[in-house]
Amino acid sequence: MDGSTSGPAAHYSDLSRDELEAQITELAGQLNAANYRWLTLIAEFDRRQAWADGSLHSCAHWLNFKVGLNLGAAREKVRVAHALAGVPKIAAAMARGELSCSKVRALTRVATDATEDSLLMIALHGTAFHVETVVRHFRRAQEAEELSREAQQQCGRTVDYWYDNDGSLVLKARLPALAGSLFVKALEAAMTKVPATAVNVELAEEHQVSYQARRADAFALVAESYLERSSPSASTADRFQVVVHVDAETLKARTAGRCHLEHGPSLPAETVRRLACDASMIRIVETERGEPLDVGRKTRTIPPAIRRALKASDPGCCFPGCTFKRHLDAHHIEHWVDGGETKLSNLVTLCRVHHRLVHEGGIGIEARRGGGWCFLRLDGREFETPNREPAPTYEWTALRETHAAQEIHIDSDTAATRWRGERMDFELGVWTLCAQEERARRLAGVPSESCDVSAETFEADAPQSPAGAKSGTTGCSKL
Repeated sequence: MDGSTSGPAAHYSDLSRDELEAQITELAGQLNAANYRWLTLIAEFDRRQAWADGSLHSCAHWLNFKVGLNLGAAREKVRVAHALAGVPKIAAAMARGELSCSKVRALTRVATDATEDSLLMIALHGTAFHVETVVRHFRRAQEAEELSREAQQQCGRTVDYWYDNDGSLVLKARLPALAGSLFVKALEAAMTKVPATAVNVELAEEHQVSYQARRADAFALVAESYLERSSPSASTADRFQVVVHVDAETLKARTAGRCHLEHGPSLPAETVRRLACDASMIRIVETERGEPLDVGRKTRTIPPAIRRALKASDPGCCFPGCTFKRHLDAHHIEHWVDGGETKLSNLVTLCRVHHRLVHEGGIGIEARRGGGWCFLRLDGREFETPNREPAPTYEWTALRETHAAQEIHIDSDTAATRWRGERMDFELGVWTLCAQEERARRLAGVPSESCDVSAETFEADAPQSPAGAKSGTTGCSKL
């Protein structure tokens, strides 16, 4: 190798160090402004639920599928995109190219009307490290002042439930903040598995599912996930099973008859057909008075050997665009009660949400020539995986032209931080933020609770002054 430069970066070798630095810093500002526009587009896209076509579960999944972000990063982008609406001054600074995504991501975790100005000053005059550190300590200080409420929360915790007249289960809960946070996290994680649209069979069209209804579906997934994890062995699984009693004729012909949860309300026959696709079955012969004459052995609808082969061929949900590889069911294309065989050519793997849509939403499945499955809407259109078009050739100066047309003027100093090496006084910064929050509470008539901030809290995290910096401590740019 001769060390020569070739390829797309070859023409950069003629740039001086100062020219390279100027282009890097200017482009950083251009990217900041472009990222702001991108996040505002994501927020509007999510508000309209434009991603909801029946095959994807959330805007984060759409970003994962269409843009190539991993789910964690995609969820964070959606969070920041919505949070920008509540911090207009921070959003405006990002739109001008002055704040990076890293800084904005940290600021939106804690910024309020009372603290936005101070946090923006810290972000403009400090590094991303300074911003992350202040935010971390500020959150720690906020948590400390809330400890006095813990005892009241523990005394008031309660969960009640009862069955309503229509058979629905009604829940009422009051949880301590920590337990409630864990529950909300679990519910939000489960929400990613619940689609935002459902198929109305009578109207032959898709409709939006309300957020509250999706939460209810997610709550059921949380309970199911716990039961799956809590069974230490197959021999104890019976303790966690949901038992359904159904007459054979009801299951086969969907006629009126016994079809209900054990010690619970009735269920639609099609729902039980979905459950019976992949469940343990016990055949019981009864007299006319309902007395058992013969109880057969418990059997699996799908034998273990076929299940292993299906898992090898279908490692995840086969619905187009679905990324889930857990909580999967084996679906009979032709149901076994209708004579369908339990063999690989008649089985497809689906997640719980899409399994329900196939049974109760009217979505059809057909074998595709050459292998695979074709999923059809009620009107016969196919759910297809969209093709990804190759990205066009890009010149970074296009961003400059775009922003100039919008009267956004960005140069090599726009995105640069104004920190010159002085040591930041994190204690002063967090004390100021706590005081501003306290003042806002007093003005709003909320009982005052002081923020206890000590110098020892920050000693381990405070950056040391670089060589040549002034001695002593300073606030962050006259905070």
